[in-house]
Amino acid sequence: MAKIKPSKGAPYARILGVGGYRPTRVVPNEVILETIDSSDEWIRSRSGIETRHWASPEETVAAMSVEASGKAIADAGIDASQIGAVVVSTVSHFSQTPAIATEIADRLGTDKAAAFDISAGCAGFGYGLTLAKGMVVEGSAEYVLVIGVERLSDLTDLEDRATAFLFGDGAGAVVVGPSKEPAIGPTVWGSEGDKSETIKQTVPWSDYRHGTVEKFPAITQEGQAVFRWAVFEMAKVAQQALDAAGITADELDVFIPHQANVRIIDSMVKTLKLPEHVMVARDIRTTGNTSAASIPLAMERLLATGEAKSGDTALVIGFGAGLVYAATVVTLP
Repeated sequence: MAKIKPSKGAPYARILGVGGYRPTRVVPNEVILETIDSSDEWIRSRSGIETRHWASPEETVAAMSVEASGKAIADAGIDASQIGAVVVSTVSHFSQTPAIATEIADRLGTDKAAAFDISAGCAGFGYGLTLAKGMVVEGSAEYVLVIGVERLSDLTDLEDRATAFLFGDGAGAVVVGPSKEPAIGPTVWGSEGDKSETIKQTVPWSDYRHGTVEKFPAITQEGQAVFRWAVFEMAKVAQQALDAAGITADELDVFIPHQANVRIIDSMVKTLKLPEHVMVARDIRTTGNTSAASIPLAMERLLATGEAKSGDTALVIGFGAGLVYAATVVTLP
């Protein structure tokens, strides 16, 4: 019986660079109030959102991804030709095939990098990061580009009072590469499909195609159910990620949760008993909920503003439609 030669990858993996792209159009709450019966104070108190970015026709999923990825590659100090795989997490690329990752890989100038899309909602960045770590350590790619990108304005029902104000557009990307020491902890991830009705697309594409419904599909959610699940269950997952990495809350420098709702973020901070010195990302205030893009966008902003620095230890957690979740501890690039 022949023996398969073992893979030769890096001993560990780390995030080497990060980049982000926010569309040029800034949309204040006043614009949202044109189509729903609400108020700026209500939106801010319920979600923390003041503004969000909406993409123009030219700011496509691919175009935003290329912009964010170019920054991440430059930040990592490598050339695009060294990228061995491109992993794109998105729910708003409307072509079933081919994967948008293939177009992005080509436009960036990679050397025939492996490229594929994943659909894991707001946990998509964590899923992609976990896959990238495995590829680097296993040896199938030396450098992996992980992109979270969304044009959720295309999937927003502006007459839905529960969701019209939530979503924004943008792209965030990181380069994952070899490391001599642990810099991406074990991932605590999973799914609770019995709760899939709490965040979902209103109707299948087939219903729209066959004329069963006239209104274009949108994302809808049961706000209170999602809030309770995120606050009580995701704090447990976050703690499990800390435990798996051998890190205590006191040893954390930064907390970067999915930017779903400021009240959820604040409740998780309280439940986890994070010390005051821990910098907490609240990028949602000016970016909105960008699903898979929210964690890398928040990470990029914290580093750009100096609120976080290279080498800081950060807890990241994403959670959303599925319901799915993924949390890990990382060293910031």
